[in-house]
Amino acid sequence: MNLNPNLFNNKTRLSRILHEEADATNQISQELLNLLPTGKLQPIVFVCIGTDRSTGDSLGPLVGTLLQEKSELGTSSFHVYGTLDDPIHAMNLQEKLDEIKKIHVNAFIVGIDACLGKLKSVGIVQIGKGPVKPGAGVNKDLPAVGHAHITGIVNVSGFMEFMVLQNTRLNLVLKMAKTIAEGINEAQRRYPAKPAITPFTWSFKKEKTL
Repeated sequence: MNLNPNLFNNKTRLSRILHEEADATNQISQELLNLLPTGKLQPIVFVCIGTDRSTGDSLGPLVGTLLQEKSELGTSSFHVYGTLDDPIHAMNLQEKLDEIKKIHVNAFIVGIDACLGKLKSVGIVQIGKGPVKPGAGVNKDLPAVGHAHITGIVNVSGFMEFMVLQNTRLNLVLKMAKTIAEGINEAQRRYPAKPAITPFTWSFKKEKTL
């Protein structure tokens, strides 16, 4: 969980999309496609951070679960880690990141996490370059995650953040998670397929027999 939407370099382009907008799914899809690598073989890994023990911090694993339910992700270059069944949180984050890097060599990682911010920003989904910094909102020193990030502002920051997360409405978090997951699924359908690898065939000249 991040403290606020201003944790990233001000020079970094950050898109902000209200999850209730009519075309929010399409906007998320397009912004994500703008960030993903093209023209080379590279696995895309979504690391969904959070825990179901706190409603506000459950955004990440909810997104991961919704994505995992879509079977087409299993046959594409998109891979998902962090679900309600197998969450990625403060206690296992480094271990999971090490595991992911071993399984997916040279992966492009997108970190997904909940975020606290200004009252007028609650319900906004942010997408941008650079990592997400889990635990910043509750003063935890955890490794940064991702070459790009998606964060959802689920509640207000500034006072007793831990209690704020515990008392965040699950209805809002679930709606945001569905919008984010739908946007990622749409991006997956539009993402360029891996280039076909043409098999290399050896050609030998026949030796002349005497």
